Amino acid sequence: MTQRLIEVFTADCPLCHPTVQLVQELACPACEIQIWHLGADDATQGREQAAQYGIHRVPAVVVDGKLADCCQNQQPISRESLIQAGVGQG
Repeated sequence: MTQRLIEVFTADCPLCHPTVQLVQELACPACEIQIWHLGADDATQGREQAAQYGIHRVPAVVVDGKLADCCQNQQPISRESLIQAGVGQG
């Protein structure tokens, strides 16, 4: 089974917590989840990672190095959009 990397970028905002929970709920056994808390004092690496992906708002979800379409188009993150991005598929 191929390992899938799912990165979630948050700022501990009211919209971020449900997104983190949804990703964790949908994740498959082959999914590795990395949560980047961009509001933390030690968030330099997370901010650099977000800049590489072109992330300008949170929450944002990246699956295997690709920013989810919902995050690119500033649409709400939903169960369907995460599944379409590959979350939960191993």
